[in-house]
Amino acid sequence: MTGSVSSEHLQLLIAGYVLGDLDPNEAAEFEQLLLDHPAIADEVTQMQAALELSDDLPEVDPPTHLRSVILNAQAQPTPLAAVPDPAVSRTRRNPFPWSRALNLAAAVLIVVLGVNNYRLRQTLQASQTETQRLAALNYSLKSTEPTNPASATVAVNPNNLEAVLTVKDLPPLPPGKVYVLWTLLKEDAPYTTDAKGAILTEAFNVDAQGGVAKPIVVPRAFRSEALISKVAVTIEDATAPQKHQGKPIMVTSL
Repeated sequence: MTGSVSSEHLQLLIAGYVLGDLDPNEAAEFEQLLLDHPAIADEVTQMQAALELSDDLPEVDPPTHLRSVILNAQAQPTPLAAVPDPAVSRTRRNPFPWSRALNLAAAVLIVVLGVNNYRLRQTLQASQTETQRLAALNYSLKSTEPTNPASATVAVNPNNLEAVLTVKDLPPLPPGKVYVLWTLLKEDAPYTTDAKGAILTEAFNVDAQGGVAKPIVVPRAFRSEALISKVAVTIEDATAPQKHQGKPIMVTSL
């Protein structure tokens, strides 16, 4: 709102000024507003630019039913006792340029959509730039027992949070047990973890040869490598792997 003038009234004054449809009183009011608030001139310039753009649009007549209503209303005499409506009087004095007004509305809509599309493109480009700069991450895990040859790798694409887990030489587990891959985060990481600062990332089993290779989905924390403390594997109860009761049998230090 500008002073005591509502934004709706101001927009009508600007539109009327651009269309040349202001009466003397409205014109004086608008000129005073321009003097008091020079920033309004920017809005006038934008609407004039939209109007120039509308010159390239085809002429459009008002809908047939609406045109009939207006013509019938103009043809009816005004009762002597009726108080003249300034808006109606101005309409009869200066017929409203329907095609030009509709073109202006279309042009303004085009400008608004163009700005929104530009902002959307900027947002997408910024997002794509950020995504393209995230390099692949590779984590190598080794057995916590020096005599155990078991190993694992987790190859992470932080752009889509997809990874490939590859495990070798882990002994198959008895029924009711499962291997669990954990992502351990640093203390200040803004993610929910369990009491051990870990996120359950994947539960898996190995084949008879002690191996597995499978695609997995990793937590969003992998988009910031600095938040990752360790990646580890434990043996858990298959019915409640989230309890995280087992000790790490494979781990990597980052």
